[in-house]
Parts: sequence; C-alpha cells; structure tokens
Amino acid sequence: MKKIVYPLFAGVLLMSTAYLSVNSQEWKIKDDFSIKFSSKDPSGIFKDFKGSINFDENELGTSKFDLSIDISSISTGNGMMNKKAQIEEWFDASKYPQIKFVSSKIEKSGTNYSVLGSLKIKGTTKDIKIPLIYVNTGETAKFSGSFNVKRLDFKVGHKGDAVPDIMKIEFSIPVNKK
Repeated sequence: MKKIVYPLFAGVLLMSTAYLSVNSQEWKIKDDFSIKFSSKDPSGIFKDFKGSINFDENELGTSKFDLSIDISSISTGNGMMNKKAQIEEWFDASKYPQIKFVSSKIEKSGTNYSVLGSLKIKGTTKDIKIPLIYVNTGETAKFSGSFNVKRLDFKVGHKGDAVPDIMKIEFSIPVNKK
C-alpha cells in the first residue's frame, strides 16, 4: 500500500505546484520605468532596473516580484556625486553591484496592494512592506507607489547633517504581458 500511496502523493504535489506556478500572469518590464530617490539632498534616479514580475490580482498567493537595480546606473545630475555613490562608504558598488528586492507575500487592501519582501542593499537584508498601486489595462499594466528607506539601516554612508537618513523611493513600472 505504501508503495502506491507515496508516488501518488508525490504526483499530486508536483501537479499542484505546477498549477500554482503557471497560474500567475508573467509581465515584462517596459523601458520607460522610473525609479526615483529623493531627500533634501541628494535626489536622482536609477537608470538600470530589471527582474521578473509574476502577478495576478486574483491569484496573489502565486504572484512574485524579483527585482534588481544596478548601482552603477545612479544619476543625481552631478557626475562627481554619481562616482562618490559607488565608493565603499556609500553603496560599495564594486562589492555590492545591485540593490535587490524579492517579495514573500502580496496583500490586497481595498483597491491597493502591499508587497512584503526582503530588500538587500550593500549586503544587508531587511524585511519591508511596500504600498503598491496596480492599474491593469489588458495587455499592459503599471505598478507604482512610494516608500521610505532608512539608508543607515543598510550602512549606506554615515550619520551626518549633509545627507538625511530617510530617502523617499518613488517607482512607476509599466509592463506588458509576456
């Protein structure tokens, strides 16, 4: 009996896992995304952003964000400041070339969403909750929102009056169905 039940159980488990991974919608990030950071000073954008987005508003349990930003793509409007952001004291881009975010759970509240996950900057990973606005227009959609990051939690720079600890992150990510 055990010889029949275990393979049957394994087959059912495998089929249900395959169903879950196929059930969410895969989206391709369009080139006109916007990832901005702002504070009293500095402010700027990141020009290189990529990753995978699997999202279905009716199947949040199978939805997943796995995203990265290339540190070398920082643009503050000041070339010297862009170079300084790469050094060990700030982002240490030679050792940690990317900022990474991987979702662990997506929740819906009214018409908006929250994405819970891990944000990794400069080798430090913190769990965060990001408010998310999702607008679906059929073959295209857009994810947008804003949240704050405490840069000192990630050992980016040092404490001081010149650069505030709280950085506001604003994003707009247009996507196409794959």
